[in-house]
Amino acid sequence: MGRAAPSDQTAPTVRLAETGDASDVAELLSQLGYPCTRDEAIERIAHLREDPRHYLLLAEIDGHACGLISSHTRYSLTHGAELARITALVVARSCHGQGIGRQLLREVERRARRDGVSRVEVTSNVSRTEAHEFYRRCGYADGSLKFVKTLGD
Repeated sequence: MGRAAPSDQTAPTVRLAETGDASDVAELLSQLGYPCTRDEAIERIAHLREDPRHYLLLAEIDGHACGLISSHTRYSLTHGAELARITALVVARSCHGQGIGRQLLREVERRARRDGVSRVEVTSNVSRTEAHEFYRRCGYADGSLKFVKTLGD
């Protein structure tokens, strides 16, 4: 990261993230508003790679990381079916407007269909109004209101 924006002529590739991608993952998570060190990213990537119900995908252009998406598949009691939840989606600031976010969403959706999942959900902080519009443009509808309680002693 921190390199010049990739050329517009090269299409992004999407692949599973590996522990060697930790610096890029940490930078992208920090851009999303969740500061993360390289060592923390190594642990997080390793944890997700151990569980086949998690995907952490990295988008690259010309070998440079330009975005990531993570998802988790679980059984929903209320829907009586498997559902996938997107837990993070970020595109590097230098790469906005190139269709990378949409490509990452499509890849999660493709993997979900392949895995027999019929529903994909995503939550987004109430302040991220541009993200909300992006999800709507990608076919996602407004859903449930989410409540959060941080547990700490």
